[in-house]
Amino acid sequence: MKRILTVILFSLSLSLLPAQAPEAVIREINGTVELKPNGQADWIPAKTGDILAVSTLVSTGFRSSALIAAGSSSILVHPLTRLSLEELISRDETETIQVGLRAGRLRVQVTPPLAGKSDFTVKTPIATASVRGTVFDIDTLNLRVSEGEVRYEGAGSRAVRPVQVNAGQNTWVDSAAGGALNPLTAAEASRALPALPGGNSAPTADSGGASPEPIGGTLSVTVTLDSKP
Repeated sequence: MKRILTVILFSLSLSLLPAQAPEAVIREINGTVELKPNGQADWIPAKTGDILAVSTLVSTGFRSSALIAAGSSSILVHPLTRLSLEELISRDETETIQVGLRAGRLRVQVTPPLAGKSDFTVKTPIATASVRGTVFDIDTLNLRVSEGEVRYEGAGSRAVRPVQVNAGQNTWVDSAAGGALNPLTAAEASRALPALPGGNSAPTADSGGASPEPIGGTLSVTVTLDSKP
């Protein structure tokens, strides 16, 4: 009886232990990649195997890239990109990761932890996207979905309804309307013929020229995945 009670107490003590925060580790580096830890004034060269603390800035140079394993997910940082890690925690079987994208482009692949789920958020200055899928490319203006679905909305006007972007589709924020284009409209604009002399051609998401001037605000990408049956 005493032995059973000891086992029960030990199990309860384990359940009360604080959840271990997921780590963000640099797995691969190509070219020039620099880090600026929170509170430090100088940038330092990044190395493969570096563990990134919260609020660390990551910067890639020309023709440079980095692969970051953030918890159970991965972030491919493209050239001329600057980002910060804002949050890495694990609580109630949910892995929460938040990234601030200040410039450049990322490819994110979100994988939920074993017997848990993942909330992955990317914030940039333009719009808001809630992601149900696992693979997407994003910069400060454009979104392209490779797998799953994304709920995307501009931050300039809350009156404009969000749009759903499916796998194989892309969209961007229309600065005039303050909202994200419907993916079908975006596809038509991308295929539009060049404008006549004196006119304006339709913007394309791939070129990043979706709007003459980006609008202010914040963008967040939130991924929620659950590996439980």
